[in-house]
Amino acid sequence: MERQQLASVSTALLLAVGIGLFEGLALYFGSGVFLNLMGISSTSSMHSPAQKFLSLRALGAPAVVVSLALQGVFRGFKDTKTPVICLGIGNFLAVFLFPLLMYYFKLGVGGAAISTVISQYIVTILMIWHLNKRVIVLPPRPGALQFGGYMKSGGFLLGRTLAVLTTTTLGTSMAARQGPIAMAAHQICLQVWLAVSLITDALAASGQALIASSVSEGDYKSVKDITYFVLKIGFVTGITLAAILGMSFRSISTLFTKDIEVLGIVRTGILFVSASQPLNALAFIVDGLHYGVSDFPYAAYSMMLVGVISSAFLLYAPSAFGLYGVWSGLTLFMGLRMVAGFLRLSTKNGPWWFLHQDLNKAKFGSSRTLDEIQK
Repeated sequence: MERQQLASVSTALLLAVGIGLFEGLALYFGSGVFLNLMGISSTSSMHSPAQKFLSLRALGAPAVVVSLALQGVFRGFKDTKTPVICLGIGNFLAVFLFPLLMYYFKLGVGGAAISTVISQYIVTILMIWHLNKRVIVLPPRPGALQFGGYMKSGGFLLGRTLAVLTTTTLGTSMAARQGPIAMAAHQICLQVWLAVSLITDALAASGQALIASSVSEGDYKSVKDITYFVLKIGFVTGITLAAILGMSFRSISTLFTKDIEVLGIVRTGILFVSASQPLNALAFIVDGLHYGVSDFPYAAYSMMLVGVISSAFLLYAPSAFGLYGVWSGLTLFMGLRMVAGFLRLSTKNGPWWFLHQDLNKAKFGSSRTLDEIQK
C-alpha cells in the first residue's frame, strides 16, 4: 500500500511533541509547586514520595501527548483496533515491570513511575511504527504544515481540557486535605472509576469516527441512526458496568491494598464508583458525538461552565462531608457534562438539526456543508 502524505497528521504530531516537552519540563521543575497547590505540604508524609513519582513521570509526558495525538489520527482512519492493541501491549508490559522494579529491585514508588514511563514510550513507538506504514509522518517541507487550522479548533479543545483537568485536580486536592489514608482510598476509587469509564470512551471514539465520515459525505440519515444507536448502547453499557462494579468492587479493592483502614473507606465509595457509571457512559458518548460534527466551540464553552459549577461545589462540600463531598462533586461534574450534551442534541438549529426532521423525505448531498446548513 502506497503511503499517503497528509499535512494534518504531521502537524498534529509536531504540535504534540512540542506540548509534551513543555508539559514534561513544567512537571519536572515545578513538581514541588504543583504538590503544594494540591494540598500536599512539604511537611506531609506524602510529599517526598509524591514529588519523586511526579518528577519521574514527567519524563513520560512527551510520549503521553504524542500517544493521544496518534490515537486521534487512527480514529480519523476509522482504525480503533491498532491503538487498542498497542495500549494493551504497553499495559501488559507495565504490569510485568511494576513488581519487578518496585519489589525485586527495591525501587518503590520510583519503580512504579519508571515502569509507567517505559510502557508509555513503548506504546508511542508501536503506534508510530504502524502509522508510518500508512502515511509519511514528517512532511518534505515545513511550508506544508497546517498550524493555523489547528490553533483554531485546538484552542477550543485546549480550553475544554483545562476545564476538565482543573475540576478533577481540584477533587484530588480536596481529597489530599483529608489526610493520607483518605487520599489513598480516594485514589483507589478514582482509578477504578476512570478505568471502567474508559470502556465507554472507546464507544465514543467509534461513534465519533463513524459520524465524522458520514457528515463529510452529507449522509445525515446515517449520522442520525449512528447517534441513536451509540446512545442506546452507551446507556446499556453504563448500566451493565454499574451492576458489575456494585457486585465486585469490594473484591477488586483488595487488589490495591491490604490496609484495613484504607479498605474501610474505599468500600464506602461503592456508590460513587458504580452508580455513576451510566452518567459517565453518556457523558463520554455525547462528547464524542459533538466532536464528530466538529462542534468544538459548544464542547469547550459548555465544559468550562460545567467545570466552574462543579469546582465551586468541590471547594466547599468536602469541608462538610469529607470524601463524600469530593465524590459527589465529581459525580455532579459528569452529570452536568451529560446534561449539557443532551441539551445541544435537543436544539432544532445548529449541528444537530437533522435529529428533529424526517430525513426519509429529503436528500442532502455532500456538497451541502454543515456550516451552510446551520445558516
